Amino acid sequence: MDRTPDESAPLSVLVVEDDDADALLVAEHFADAEALSGLTIALKRVRTVAEVTAHAVDAVDCVLLDLALPDAHGLDALQRVLAAGHGAAVVVLTGRHDEALGIRAVGAGAQDYLLKDAVDGASLTRALRYAVERVRGERVRRQLWDAEARAEENVRLERGLLPTPLLTNPDIHVAVRYEPGGARRLLGGDFYDTIEGADGTLHVVIGDVCGHGPDEAALGVNLRIAWRAMVLSGADDASLLPTLSRLLVHERDRTGVFATLALLTIDPDLRRARLRLAGHPPPLLLPPDGPARPLPVDRLGRPIGVVLDDRWEVLDVGLPPCWALLLYTDGLVEGRPYDGAPPDGASWDGVDGSVLDTEGLLRVLDDCAAQDREENDVAVPGPDDTAPTPWYVDPDRLLDCVLQRVGELTEERADDVAAVLLVSRR
Repeated sequence: MDRTPDESAPLSVLVVEDDDADALLVAEHFADAEALSGLTIALKRVRTVAEVTAHAVDAVDCVLLDLALPDAHGLDALQRVLAAGHGAAVVVLTGRHDEALGIRAVGAGAQDYLLKDAVDGASLTRALRYAVERVRGERVRRQLWDAEARAEENVRLERGLLPTPLLTNPDIHVAVRYEPGGARRLLGGDFYDTIEGADGTLHVVIGDVCGHGPDEAALGVNLRIAWRAMVLSGADDASLLPTLSRLLVHERDRTGVFATLALLTIDPDLRRARLRLAGHPPPLLLPPDGPARPLPVDRLGRPIGVVLDDRWEVLDVGLPPCWALLLYTDGLVEGRPYDGAPPDGASWDGVDGSVLDTEGLLRVLDDCAAQDREENDVAVPGPDDTAPTPWYVDPDRLLDCVLQRVGELTEERADDVAAVLLVSRR
């Protein structure tokens, strides 16, 4: 069913007419319409197209345009007004002998045409009302189309930022998640990837390009694909961060754009790992017999893209027989706790300060791991156990629990969250 224009809403009209008599007639028609319907009409008049370009045309609902003006005539007058109108509806006025010109004007972008000697207040007002509504409808359709196009673009970028892990080792289970932050729902530059090498070495990357939007997302895609290509080609681990930094500097659209990265390489026996950090928070280790803790790091290193020819330290890490590692972007720990009482069902245990921070996330991770063990009926090995019971943690359920708890404890996040949870069951 077609939408009927609101007959009671005020209507602002700019009349472009150089003939005083015709302008007076139009004003009388509008006065009749106001008297009959109670409609409020804000009427302004200019005499030339030049005055239209100087007028606040974007502040009016409709332009009523005579096609015979001192400085423009016919379709030339229409095109100049359309160019200056910023989307306002345009209805043209013609004489009876120029009706063919009015038809051509509609084909050229006018919403309607009216014959000067065949209108009255009601028909004039109705024509302008429907012209305004058609323009608004077209604007809404364009906005919907733009939104759909952006959504499709985001889907393509997401596929580049958030790939399926290349993993065959049955002793390693991976869960990955991405959540956009804030009400804007713009895709950011957070990305991750996981690759198992031919010798069984496990390579993991997680990164965060500063900023939000398609440019940052595209840069994140470039960095992730470059990392994957270098790892699959057998590049030395020490060359990864310097190469990615040079790539970022070359590909970024403005100076000052940087990215944080965490690169983790785990030996095939799953007992040792090497970690390189470029301004990124260290992964959190969840052992089977103790609380979660960050991997020990003396310094994070600078993000890539900050200093040319920078260098990053490598940290050798020993891993317990079975473990879980959580790699994440800082959106997961930068949410602000709710003021006052927490929401129903949420817990404040151990969470204080202006942001959740790493300490709060560690407590959330411990709580969720304990819940997972309880639901799977798995006993935690004691300190005297020589053969610890295998630690069967469901990585997808554990990661869902962490994100849900963080969401319950914090207000809407301003930043995106990417997370990779690795669980070793060897």
